[in-house]
Amino acid sequence: MKAPAAKAPDLATAPPQAAAAVDPALAQGATAPEQPDAAQASAASTSPGLLAGTGLTSAYTLVVSAGIGGGFPGVADVGSLVVADAMVAADLGSQAPDGFLSVDELGFGSSRVAADAALAVRLRDALKRAGHAVSGGTAVTVSTATGTAETAAELLRRVPDAAAEGMEGFGVATAAQQFGVPALELRGISNAVGPRDRVAWRIKDALDALQAASSILREVLTS
Repeated sequence: MKAPAAKAPDLATAPPQAAAAVDPALAQGATAPEQPDAAQASAASTSPGLLAGTGLTSAYTLVVSAGIGGGFPGVADVGSLVVADAMVAADLGSQAPDGFLSVDELGFGSSRVAADAALAVRLRDALKRAGHAVSGGTAVTVSTATGTAETAAELLRRVPDAAAEGMEGFGVATAAQQFGVPALELRGISNAVGPRDRVAWRIKDALDALQAASSILREVLTS
């Protein structure tokens, strides 16, 4: 069983130019390794920092998944920021008579990738010093955005320390993990996780918070 979230973001097999296009300021390498063939690209990495099956060293030292998303009420308010401690595929698994079974419980791998702990703390501290509202906790990755109070409650049952909801973080973190590259997830909160209410969305506020955080991230990375 291959997790779709792990397979979807082919950052792991993309040349460094593709990752740099997302945010050139975060690229740490100058020379791109030759693109591996399909068989090599699909192989699992056995050495941290090496491109799967090639023996080539990754040109990057950090992957950041940054975007807007939902915040869990009482943890991450709309307009605030979340710097996650971990990324979890919260709805990846199977239904069962007794409830949801995660891929961990099914024995098909792990639904959790830890963020770079030291860097997450440094970034949160820097954001707080700059006057931004920021939370820690887990960023949950879902395939279907939450739109009911019942679904929000179920997510919190599965992941009690959930702070933010998105649709990409776990896949990006898994791609980074395959090559031993640390990852972070940064979210600007545009809406509350729960009943779908587009009138209450504050996308501009979330994007403004994310833009401010991005400049501080660069300072943290270069300090």
